[in-house]
Amino acid sequence: MELLERLVEVRAAASNEGPMKAFLKEYINGASIGWKSMPKIIEGRGFQDCLILVFGQPRTAIYAHMDSIGFSTGYDKELIKVGGPRTIDGMQLVGSDSQGEILTELMVIEDEHGNSSYQYVFDREIDRGTLLTFKPNFRETTEYIQSPYMDNRLGVWAALKVAETMENGAIVFSTYEEHGGNSVAFCAKYLMEEYGVYQALISDITWVTPGVKHGGGVAISMRDSGLPRRSYLERIIELAKESGVPFQLEVESAGGSDGGMLQKSDLPIDWCFIGAPEDNVHTPDEKVFKKDIESMVALYEFLMLQL
Repeated sequence: MELLERLVEVRAAASNEGPMKAFLKEYINGASIGWKSMPKIIEGRGFQDCLILVFGQPRTAIYAHMDSIGFSTGYDKELIKVGGPRTIDGMQLVGSDSQGEILTELMVIEDEHGNSSYQYVFDREIDRGTLLTFKPNFRETTEYIQSPYMDNRLGVWAALKVAETMENGAIVFSTYEEHGGNSVAFCAKYLMEEYGVYQALISDITWVTPGVKHGGGVAISMRDSGLPRRSYLERIIELAKESGVPFQLEVESAGGSDGGMLQKSDLPIDWCFIGAPEDNVHTPDEKVFKKDIESMVALYEFLMLQL
């Protein structure tokens, strides 16, 4: 899990995915020498900070968002959410500005009406607009991984593991997912027009809920706030049964992902969210069981061969 720990340490809040893209390019350029197939790397101005890997003759693309939640500094030590982080008094945040490195704490301020606002505790004023993220704190036992940003560094890690054996397929490392962006639309349009790719799998991390448990295997989402096309969803579930990989079915009324952004685009792209469940969502203590991680990688490997 050394690679996963390194991914967690990269600061890449939504809108600032450049550092993660640079990390991934360096890693892929070195590691891909030992992969089963060498990918073509697609990037450039038309893709902003996204990174696309194309293997052979792709029919299906894996989407894994690179960005994380975090905070922006505002006026008078104010903190403004990037995405939807949980706000816990005293949580440690890191970043850097024109004056140097930053290690600060979040302070929750509640007024007489019960309304909350957030400030940082630091011995100087931090440059306005600085992005701050959770301080890395990677913990591993025989059963689980606990760390900030399992959502979605674990989805990125899983995609990289699948890349090691992929012969035909594409991987899109996308941006802005945590803050409502839609970079997946122009990436999907490119793959559709250049390679005829009309199928997508969303490599992201979901939640432990009353219906989705730790240790139950990777979750195949039948719906969240988005609704995958039923025929595509049923095909994936049937293939999952054939694979023998442990999985569980998720049905939720809220939440979203790059899949929802694909659904809202004008592209005829089928998509399905498949990811390991985590506890302590959007906190520095996100927790995922290793057996669920193993089943996530195994199911993606099988689906990329079959779809």
